[in-house]
Amino acid sequence: MTENTLRDLLSIGDLSRLTGVPVRTLRFYCDDGILESRRSGGGHRMFDPVTAVDRVVLLRRLRALGLSLAAITEVLTGARSIGEVVAAERAALDTELGVLAWRRASLRAVEDAPHPERAARLELLAAVQDRHRAHDGLVAFWRRLLTPIPPAMFDGFVAMNIPDLPADPAPRQLVAFAELVTRAADPALSVVMSRQLWRANRSEIHDRPGLVTGVAEACMSVDSDGLIDTEPRPGAELDHFMAAHADARRVCDTPRFRRQLLAAAADGDERIHRYWQLTSEITETSNAGAALDWLYQALTRSVAAAA
Repeated sequence: MTENTLRDLLSIGDLSRLTGVPVRTLRFYCDDGILESRRSGGGHRMFDPVTAVDRVVLLRRLRALGLSLAAITEVLTGARSIGEVVAAERAALDTELGVLAWRRASLRAVEDAPHPERAARLELLAAVQDRHRAHDGLVAFWRRLLTPIPPAMFDGFVAMNIPDLPADPAPRQLVAFAELVTRAADPALSVVMSRQLWRANRSEIHDRPGLVTGVAEACMSVDSDGLIDTEPRPGAELDHFMAAHADARRVCDTPRFRRQLLAAAADGDERIHRYWQLTSEITETSNAGAALDWLYQALTRSVAAAA
């Protein structure tokens, strides 16, 4: 390296003054291979006056955003773009914030509980500290009940009826979710919920996907027509519901069939009501449970009227 070339380079002190980065930090970047330097005859580090300044300024700005040195090195070497590493850091931060929000809601839920109930509240919330595992448990609960309906149909049911808490849940939503997950783990709930879905003679159902589709359509009619908050009564919605059950079993919708379906119903079970009530508390919207209850009440009146 000639004397003229050295004269054009920056010393580490000059680079520090131009960038505002301490000399000690610049040495660390050099030793870590992040910043390139040359050695003078006296062994001093020397830097290109253009590329070194730009590199250190970019490094400093990325560090101010909290990016790791490994990610910054990938940008400086061209392995990844600034957009790529920033997007990855933002995604990681979103995950971290989600965990913190869940923890904060849990702490607040315990704090808000009456003193004698705090131990029980703590035990309840312990079951859902892994939110993804808890949600997967609800999905598995319904998968067992609804098998063998097609995946696309099942995914639609999940989207409409299995609550997924917001990123920053309210404490009351978290408590409701924890109770919901705990109840879904009870085998007794599976038994009564199965009776609500399939009614009588499940072994005689020849078209389960068709039954689920028909019942879903009847529930959507109840919801879309604004009937949830009205007095249940026989009509087109109940006829659609009954046709779905009759067609799936390859029988006719007769007064006798309606009596049989009503006799096998489990809709009045408190566990079913509580499950759907908790779901509504979490989502703050209507769900299949409310529509099914409306149809059950309408069926009850239909049978009573026929008698």
